[in-house]
Amino acid sequence: MASLPPSRTASAAEPRRTAANLRQKSRPTSAALIDDRPDSKASLNRRTSIATTETRTERRVVDERFLRRTRSPVKPVNGRVSRDSAERPQKVKTNGNESAPTAASPWSPQATLLPPGSSAPLACRVSIPPLSQHAPAAVHPPPMSNLSLEQQERALIEDLLYVFMGFEGQYVRYIESYNPLDEKSRLVGPTFRIAHGLDPSLRDLASGMLKTATHYASIEVFVETMGREECGTVNHALCAAVRKMLKEYLILIAQLENQVLTNKSFTLLQMNMHLKPTGHMMSQLYSLAQEVLKENSMLGDALEDEVDQSDEFENILESLREGRDTAIPGKKTCKGGAVLRLITRRLQSSAGDPTASQLLQTLLRESSRPYMRMLNEWLHHGNVRDPHSEFLIKEQKSIRREGLQQDYTDEYWEKRYTIRPELVPPQLDGVKDRVLLAGKYLNVVRECGGITDVNRDLANSAEVPHTFDDPHFLENVSLAYAFANRSLMALLLTTHGLPARLRSLKHYFFLDRSDFFTYFLELSSSELRKPSKNVNAGKLQSLLDIVLRQPGSVAAEDPFKEDVRVTMSDTGLTGWLMRVVNVQGMDADASSVSLTYTGGAGSTSGKEEKEITGYEALTLDYAVPFPLSLIISRNTLTRYQLLFRYLLSLRHLEILLTSSWTEHTKAPAWIKKTRRKGSTDGNADVSARIEHWKRRAWCLRARMLCFVQQLLYYCTNEVIEPNWVAFMGRLSHAAETEKSSEAQPEQQTEDVPVKAKRTVDELMQDHVDFLATCLKECMLTNSKLLRINSKVMATCTLFAHTTASLTKSVDLATDGDAARLDKLYSILRQYEDHFARHLKILMDALNYLAATETVVFLGLCARLSGAGEGGGGGALGREGDIGGYG
Repeated sequence: MASLPPSRTASAAEPRRTAANLRQKSRPTSAALIDDRPDSKASLNRRTSIATTETRTERRVVDERFLRRTRSPVKPVNGRVSRDSAERPQKVKTNGNESAPTAASPWSPQATLLPPGSSAPLACRVSIPPLSQHAPAAVHPPPMSNLSLEQQERALIEDLLYVFMGFEGQYVRYIESYNPLDEKSRLVGPTFRIAHGLDPSLRDLASGMLKTATHYASIEVFVETMGREECGTVNHALCAAVRKMLKEYLILIAQLENQVLTNKSFTLLQMNMHLKPTGHMMSQLYSLAQEVLKENSMLGDALEDEVDQSDEFENILESLREGRDTAIPGKKTCKGGAVLRLITRRLQSSAGDPTASQLLQTLLRESSRPYMRMLNEWLHHGNVRDPHSEFLIKEQKSIRREGLQQDYTDEYWEKRYTIRPELVPPQLDGVKDRVLLAGKYLNVVRECGGITDVNRDLANSAEVPHTFDDPHFLENVSLAYAFANRSLMALLLTTHGLPARLRSLKHYFFLDRSDFFTYFLELSSSELRKPSKNVNAGKLQSLLDIVLRQPGSVAAEDPFKEDVRVTMSDTGLTGWLMRVVNVQGMDADASSVSLTYTGGAGSTSGKEEKEITGYEALTLDYAVPFPLSLIISRNTLTRYQLLFRYLLSLRHLEILLTSSWTEHTKAPAWIKKTRRKGSTDGNADVSARIEHWKRRAWCLRARMLCFVQQLLYYCTNEVIEPNWVAFMGRLSHAAETEKSSEAQPEQQTEDVPVKAKRTVDELMQDHVDFLATCLKECMLTNSKLLRINSKVMATCTLFAHTTASLTKSVDLATDGDAARLDKLYSILRQYEDHFARHLKILMDALNYLAATETVVFLGLCARLSGAGEGGGGGALGREGDIGGYG
């Protein structure tokens, strides 16, 4: 029997052929190419005759073996002789739970059609064939050492045709540690081993070719794995491109098989030469596939990076809403832009290999098509169509524009659409910010009905690029960005009248031309004197509406007066500012000066925050429609309200001190010179002391009024007005640029890059910078200046409130009560000390900050120095009083 030529046994060959045929049916193969050849029919007849001859030979060999066997100790069954149980007592398990058949029943593994267990529509559903190591010894081929060199080469070539398609041969099989049921082993690819006894030259030649078989088996599993729905459209496009290349590979295998069947002189070396170019292609595909799998944590070699838990939470909620399967939280994934970045990086590193570069360029071009569809939809329609979270723009659908009125952090504009840095391909690294802004701008315009070509089919349009290698790729981004910016700017400035809205805000919040507001304060003074908890906000709103509709006032002509609302805050201005101020360190001397005194004003600040009056709690609110709410957001409105409350406190304090001046000029106790009956030296001294006390009280009131008026003038005329003029100048420049670009659009040529003069984000930043500058220069962003200024103003307010009680005390002191007069001097001296000390601390801090941070404080120091004059004279007068009357 050893002299017989080596032939494939029917029991081993037929299952492999059946499995191969079933696998070929599940994907495009090269059968059509072979059938088109003129000799295909003859080849088919020849292969059929060879298979029939091999089957008959095998049957004859098996019959001869049964005839030569001796009598078996086992009883015959149905008249047929069974195998000796002592010779093969054990059962070999197959792929399933069934045991391997004994000699009585021939080993006949079968292929089954598996139910759909994956979301990949083109995944193979043919069951995995049983391993050859589980086959009985009866179907094993003759040892390789018993064959001649020509027979070994022929048998090896026939085996390799099966191995190249991922199946085991008779002499080339999987290593024993390979488990086809383990997903990781299948993704890495099977390792093949050649039976012992093969000629060393043939073994070396075949060992290099077996790597291609490993690569093909691994790539085939990679395509099935990454073709699942949750892997994203970019991975699907990559798998489609790889599947086309695998089809070319199978065509080559079919051509090699045709050579084996038709050419008797076809050698293993010739097969190796034909396989070299394709083997290099398979090696590049295998390396790319392994890198993608590692990035997806499917091989267990990549380190798990920290993921954004909020992003995962949003993705899970969105998946549950849409009825899709949720991914495992925290699992690392590589899809979308990350895959394109990986392919681009490999393309850059393979610059010296033209074949690999061409292969990777093809893969990059094909896999970027779905990504470009998402990019064009975002750039030209402002929509995010990203069901698998693979685009560089992330959309938080839970953040809606309806919440803009309560959005104190600009969350809608800043967090509604954000960039995923890990999903930005290298081709978009330099323009990713423009990509983000273009879509954001268009999204706003689309929601306002400003886009007319929403239904334009971008997928089939020749006006937009569809791959990354398109020469107009970056030009498309620039043009889309310029168009979106121009559209939104026109919508804000022209359609919705942003400049008029800003002027309206200035009238109400910065008390510009505030004759109506002075009238409102007069009408509501009785209500605003109450504690803030007892103030009737509805009554105040009614009074404000009456004032705003008063003929002849500035507000009567304002078309947006209906948007103004009265609100009452539950926290004082100082307490509110201390919550939002970013505390900055000061010089050691300045900080020590501000902390050395913690007098009564500081101790009363806690009560002021707990129990504030209506004047201190009064603020205004303003309803802003979309899309102007992007520019005048809740965050910026809060800054307007802070400035308004500060200006209102100064204006109210000015009114109180003016009322005190009125009291001093009209009350008889202040305007009449003190004269007592029976003029004696003692009575003359008492009258002189009372007159001197009045002059000191008048001087202190004048210094306080000077301080408040100078501070109010500084805030309005030296801070708010210049910054407002500069801001409106930039806004008008943007409007002029917009009009010129609309009037002369033909001046933009291909040679001149499209660049917007002013963008919406720059306009928003200018608005925020304007308010931030006003807050800083009004001393509302420095905690130490804020505390010092509040102490000075608290002292002034307390003095203005005690004017009436001091008037009664002066009347009583005229009767010659020395103790009461001494008490008056003591009270006035406390007010003078508090005001002078706090003013001195404030001016020292302003001088220090003017030298280190903001030079505009120098002008304020010069103005406040007038309020500090007279303090020295007052001190000398007190020393004289103590010397003369102590």
